[in-house]
Amino acid sequence: MTSPIALIDCNSYYCSAERAFDGSLKGVPVIVASNNDGCAIARSDEAKALGIKMGDPIHKIRDKIEAHGVRVLSSNYTLYGDMQRRVLAAIEPFARDIEIYSIDESFLDLAGFEDRDLVAHAQAMRAQVLQWTTIPTCVGIGSTKTLAKLANAAAKKNPIFEGVADLRDESLRNWVLDRFPVGDVWGVGRATAAKIGELGIHTAGQLRDMPIKQARGVGTVVLERLVAELQGVPAAVVETIEPQRKGMAVTRSFGEPARDFDVLMGAIAQYAMRAGEKLRSHGLVAGRLAVFFHTNRFADRPQYSASRTLAIHPMSSDGLELVRLARKGAEHAWRDGYAYTKAGVILEDLIAAELRPRTLFEDEAGTERRDRLMEALDAINGRFGRMTAVPASTGFKRQWRARADMKSPAYTTRIAEVPVVRA
Repeated sequence: MTSPIALIDCNSYYCSAERAFDGSLKGVPVIVASNNDGCAIARSDEAKALGIKMGDPIHKIRDKIEAHGVRVLSSNYTLYGDMQRRVLAAIEPFARDIEIYSIDESFLDLAGFEDRDLVAHAQAMRAQVLQWTTIPTCVGIGSTKTLAKLANAAAKKNPIFEGVADLRDESLRNWVLDRFPVGDVWGVGRATAAKIGELGIHTAGQLRDMPIKQARGVGTVVLERLVAELQGVPAAVVETIEPQRKGMAVTRSFGEPARDFDVLMGAIAQYAMRAGEKLRSHGLVAGRLAVFFHTNRFADRPQYSASRTLAIHPMSSDGLELVRLARKGAEHAWRDGYAYTKAGVILEDLIAAELRPRTLFEDEAGTERRDRLMEALDAINGRFGRMTAVPASTGFKRQWRARADMKSPAYTTRIAEVPVVRA
C-alpha cells in the first residue's frame, strides 16, 4: 500500500506575500505584474472577482484598475523566494519528505503519519503556515500526485472542504472526479482535452475509467501514466528520472528602447553571464549559442528583427566566453536606426560537463583557471546578490533594465528595507 501524498498550495501566492508586509493591501483587489510591468501574473480573489484574468495586459485593463481602485505591484521575486523558504520551514515538521513543485506548491510524503487524522493534520499545517507567514493555503491529499493535485483544486474551489480535501475515501473521490472537467486535470493540455472529448470523455472520472491501452494509443505514455495515477497507481518510478535539458534561454524586454549598440550589448552581456550561471548550476556545458534582438512589433515605427547562431568550441559554461560569442553575433546582426525593445541568449546542445568532448589543442591549464574564476564569480554573486560582480560590458547606467516602478521593498533580505515598527 502506498503512503499518502499531499499537495500544499499557497493561495494567490505573490499577492499574499505582498500583503504579509503591507496591511493596506488586505481586502482590496491586488495585481502583481510581470517583468517590465506588462501583464497580470497574480491576482487576489478581489481582482479575480472583477473579471481580471491571468495574462491580461495592464494597459488594456487600465480603466478597470482606476474604476475599482486595483493596486498594481511590480514583481518582487526576491521577496517571493524568501517567503517560500519560510513556508517550507513551517511545513517541514508535518511530512517525512518535501518535493518542491513550484514556488507556491510542494508535494509532501506523509509516510509515518497514516495513523493520524490527516485532515486535522493538514489543518494544523495550514494554521502553522498562516501563523508564521500570514499566507493562506489549501491542501489536497491522495494516493498519487495526480489525485493530490486534483484534491487541492477541489479544496480551493469548494468551500465545503474548508481548505483540505482528502480523496483517499472512495465515495468522496468518485464524487469529485465525476464533477471535475477533464481539461482542468493536471497534465491534460488543450489538444489532448479536445482529442479525448471526441471520445466522450469530459470529466476526470471518465478519464479514470479509460482503458490503459486506449490511453496510450490516444495520448502516448503521458496520458497512460495520468490514467494510471487517477486509478491510484503511482508513476513515481518514471518521474524520479529527470529528463536531460536540451536548451535554456535568458530573455527580457527592456524598460527603455535601446538605440545604441553598447546599450544593447550591455543587456546581452548580462543575459549571457546569467545563462552561464544557469549552466554551471545544473552541471552542464553548451555547444551552441544563439543571440537575438528585435523592435516592438506592435509599435508604429520601423521594424527589424535579427538573430545569429554560433558554435561554442570547445563546449563550455564560461560566462566570459559566452559574452564574447554573443558580442560577435550581435555585431554581425546589428542595424542602426532602430529602437530595440527585447533581446535574449539561447543555449543549445547541452550535455553534462563531465561528458564534454575534449579538443586536440585544448589549453587544460587555462580552462581550469577560467573554471576557478567562474566559481569565484558565482560565490560572490551568490553571497552579495546577482550582478554584484559583472563584466564591464554590462555597463553602469543599464537603462535597458526592465521597468519595476511599483516594486515593493525587499522586506526580508535587505537590512535598509526591513520594516520598522514604532510603539
